[in-house]
Amino acid sequence: MAFTLDLTAVKGISESEAAVRLIEDGPNELPQSQPRGVLAIAQDVAGEPMFLMLVSCGVLYLILGDIEEALMLLGFVFVVMGITFHQEHKTERALEALRDLSSPRALVIRDHTQMRIAGREVVRNDILILSEGDRVPADAVLLEGANLAVNESLLTGEPIPVRKKAVGDGVAPTAMGRPGGDDLPFLFSGTLVVSGQGIATTIATGAKTELGKIGKALQELDPEETSLRRQTAGMIRNLAIIGLASCILVVVVYGFTRGNWTNGFLAGLTLAMAMLPEEFPVVLTIFLALGAWRISQRNVLARRIPAVESLGSTTVLCSDKTGTLTLNRMTVAGLSNANEMFFLDDNKKTALPEHFNQLVKFSSLASKRDPFDPMEQAIKAVEGRFLTGKEHYHADWKLEHEYPLSHEMLALSHVWRSPDGAHYEIASKGAPEAILDLCHLEEEEQGRLLKQVVEMADNGLRVLGVASATFDIGELPKSQHDFPFKFIGFLGFSDPIRPTVPGAIKECYEAGIKVVMITGDYPGTAQHVARQIGLKPDNVVITGPELDEMSDAELQERVSGTCIYARVAPEQKLRLVEAYKARGEIVAMTGDGINDAPALKAAHIGIAMGARGTDVAREASSLVLLDDDFTSIVAATRVGRTIYDNIKKAMAYIFAIHVPIAGLSLIPVLLGWDMILLPVHIVFLELLIDPACSVVFEAEAEEPDVMSRPPRHPDAQLFGTSDILLSVLQGVKVLCSALAVFLISRLCFHHDMAEARALTFTTLIVANLCLIITNRSWKRSIIGNLQTPNSAQWWVIGGGLVFLGMILFEPFLRNLFRFNILHASDVIICFIAGIGSIFWFEGIKENLQAIASQSSVSSDDPLVTPASKRIRPTPVRPMIFSGSSDRPGVAEKAFISSK
Repeated sequence: MAFTLDLTAVKGISESEAAVRLIEDGPNELPQSQPRGVLAIAQDVAGEPMFLMLVSCGVLYLILGDIEEALMLLGFVFVVMGITFHQEHKTERALEALRDLSSPRALVIRDHTQMRIAGREVVRNDILILSEGDRVPADAVLLEGANLAVNESLLTGEPIPVRKKAVGDGVAPTAMGRPGGDDLPFLFSGTLVVSGQGIATTIATGAKTELGKIGKALQELDPEETSLRRQTAGMIRNLAIIGLASCILVVVVYGFTRGNWTNGFLAGLTLAMAMLPEEFPVVLTIFLALGAWRISQRNVLARRIPAVESLGSTTVLCSDKTGTLTLNRMTVAGLSNANEMFFLDDNKKTALPEHFNQLVKFSSLASKRDPFDPMEQAIKAVEGRFLTGKEHYHADWKLEHEYPLSHEMLALSHVWRSPDGAHYEIASKGAPEAILDLCHLEEEEQGRLLKQVVEMADNGLRVLGVASATFDIGELPKSQHDFPFKFIGFLGFSDPIRPTVPGAIKECYEAGIKVVMITGDYPGTAQHVARQIGLKPDNVVITGPELDEMSDAELQERVSGTCIYARVAPEQKLRLVEAYKARGEIVAMTGDGINDAPALKAAHIGIAMGARGTDVAREASSLVLLDDDFTSIVAATRVGRTIYDNIKKAMAYIFAIHVPIAGLSLIPVLLGWDMILLPVHIVFLELLIDPACSVVFEAEAEEPDVMSRPPRHPDAQLFGTSDILLSVLQGVKVLCSALAVFLISRLCFHHDMAEARALTFTTLIVANLCLIITNRSWKRSIIGNLQTPNSAQWWVIGGGLVFLGMILFEPFLRNLFRFNILHASDVIICFIAGIGSIFWFEGIKENLQAIASQSSVSSDDPLVTPASKRIRPTPVRPMIFSGSSDRPGVAEKAFISSK
């Protein structure tokens, strides 16, 4: 259909006017957050209290002339900064590759000339020419259109295209309406033209568009700080206070009792370094950065690294239906004629009954040859599957005329000249009521056929009617109604669920995660999908209009027993997020549209779609789902839980190893001995051995029950009292073994201080390596841990022993560490003492496992909600709230063609 408006008569604005408006309004693009630079990242890392103390210690070492220790301390700070910067830079580059909607090209008319310009150069009052496949570059009003339909899913959440109706001869509106709904003249920036053509005038650009207005809501919301960050910050602060207080105490005691304030200061500084857990921020940075890399292998990109761990604590997972739970690919799932219904199965080579061939044939004739519309693509797919090569195929037919869909007639018709040229064949498709009206059927027959529509809709299908007519060659009538149409049948379309989703939903339930489906679709369709994927309960639905009528308190009460929300507008998702958060849940929310951004930012974990999401949604999210697959979220949740488990294991090890280090630093001061551990020993232990050991725990495989236990409560401690006591007890045993070696060496064998120090240090290194192995899992023996694959473990053990050998037998290093050479028998004694210090722990691991389990997740803990209670709310009677229905009206269920 051609435009009635003469394009040559359209002047448009002039280039000079466009230049002025571009200066006045700015470029037609959305402001984007700038990636953080090296200085900003360094400032954030250096702002951590622990790192400030490390830098201070390094500066003090420089003042005191201990260059080696100072350089090791300061150098490690830059290593951590480098890790953080590398991960953020990698993430930003991946996001840059996803920014495909920011500035589409645009065809405009200026000074009577059509020209294609960059979307960022479009200004107010520009005349836009839009065709199928174009991205609308700015908010505009349609002046004239030919069968124009637009996909507004990025604003409304629904993928079904909406028809657009031109303003006609009236004055064009100067303000935009709301997105969504058929037969409106408003075109919104970023939406996609799926069929037809149009001429529009631009109303708003850049930040003044509907997309730009979302930014105001985002500015009012602050991202949630993760529980892990809050707890570790508090733990580090408390331990730092204890360490500094102990440092001051040792300096004072040493100075007054021995009169040597310089050595007292060094002793105090050594103790402070031994007690300060500078490994904590290192562990968190490495674990979360590597965790972000691991989930990227599962098609999940981490924009905010702490969200990686938070995903593992999720209790409520709110998901879109279209494209996440389903394939976002319309297929013909059912066919119906006047007497029979037939359902297709894509997985089976089912032959189509012959009497349905006409239905497929004429539905294809009523579609474009190379369609852009997803419904017509589905029709062409069925035609290619069943009719190609048969007599019904019509590749050589010629299209003579098209009757477009209109507000008055929700059907379209294509007029084809038959191959013999003797007559016209007319194919029509559209809303079932419209097709039945075209066929002039009796009321009784219409009622019987509409029951088929209801039955198909009850199976979650969107329904199109198809009719055909024959007309003699000659002048065609002005209206479709003048053709003698015969009813052919109905086509039922579905968006198939992703095959892996039911298994992922089951895994979520086993993990104590409540899954919530939020869709703009009808209740009946939503419930059908819920039954397919195993979502429970599937008999309770809250619709968007009902949600608007509820108070916040009522909504918070109702969400506990509901997992299906239908006819929900994207802006209503924010209320649902806040309602779940008010109940103490950890909420993960998926979204792809512009209006999803506030909900994504308000959720504890916002998950934007990468393939079909918008830039604004990605900017507001913590994670980006690259393949838009729900299963990837569950896989990332598994990784998040494993990260949390491994952080606890690393924390247990760090607490344990700090006890003997601190004890060997403090006891000599209190008892008036020479110092056993010097600053160089502390630096070696904590900045070479400990970070390397952290890699072992990060690489540890998941525990067998990682997805069969409920999420931890948000208020549950990362490292509880019982965990600390168990770790400290391990450390005390190691301290006792090391002290025993020292005392036996000094008192029984009368070794000098250098040799006793070497023996004690060697024992400590061996015990350190044994602590790593035994803490890999409290559910396996040390032999089982050695047999469980962990490649990093052998590198650390080997590297630790090599370093130890170099220190003991290389003269320069031996003198730096103030050791005497050890004999083979001495080394064997150290190994026996170090290994023996942890074997007691192996004997009681079964009891320790029960205690550790209680400290993390216990059904008796009032802070913990068991999985069964999270996913199986108090039984409710089957009900559908007012305003929705199991069996909505035919008009509601009938698919209205975008054509």
